[in-house]
Amino acid sequence: MAKKRKFYVVWQGKRTGIFESWADCRAQISGVAGAQYKSFETFEMAKKAYNGNYEDFKGTTKSKSKTLSPEELARIGEPNLYSISVDAASSGNPGIMEYQGVDTQTKQVLFKMGPFAQGTNNIGEFLALVHGLAFLKEKKSDRIIYTDSRIAMGWVRKKKCQTKLAKTAKNAALFELVARAEQWLQKSSYTTTIVKWETKAWGEIPADFGRK
Repeated sequence: MAKKRKFYVVWQGKRTGIFESWADCRAQISGVAGAQYKSFETFEMAKKAYNGNYEDFKGTTKSKSKTLSPEELARIGEPNLYSISVDAASSGNPGIMEYQGVDTQTKQVLFKMGPFAQGTNNIGEFLALVHGLAFLKEKKSDRIIYTDSRIAMGWVRKKKCQTKLAKTAKNAALFELVARAEQWLQKSSYTTTIVKWETKAWGEIPADFGRK
């Protein structure tokens, strides 16, 4: 019987990301004090975990993948459709990356950037969120903005893209965009409310590229 495929998330290690073999994962955590990693049965689960916090996923996978109870769904409520949603997709870590922002209700694409060579999903999520903030400010819109990435939310709060990805000739243009985004955060103010998209309750974020 064929061995079931697993995906390994490394939140803290020599390199972070999603790896498709235990050997690759082990290479990133070997000798690293306080390494944070976990295996998942599907890429979708791994992506959600990588975009979240280690503390939320270090328990059993089953407890995190169960269906929400009616009480939990009622507490979360429905998404605010007077909003825009942003998301990114990367073919690898690093890999070809792109991001977009859409109208949450109609899924009309409001902006789309890429593809960029040697990017990561986290960088894309960060750029998408900053682009969305700038877009709404330019339009003088009071809509909220949804993202499914807690990492991107944290980076925006810190006004810094805290990626460990190395800058190369191939991704130099991407890093220029990152620098511009950081500069915008440093020099600009915004009143837009950033909200975490509740994937478990609402399904994939409307800006999702559908490449699971």
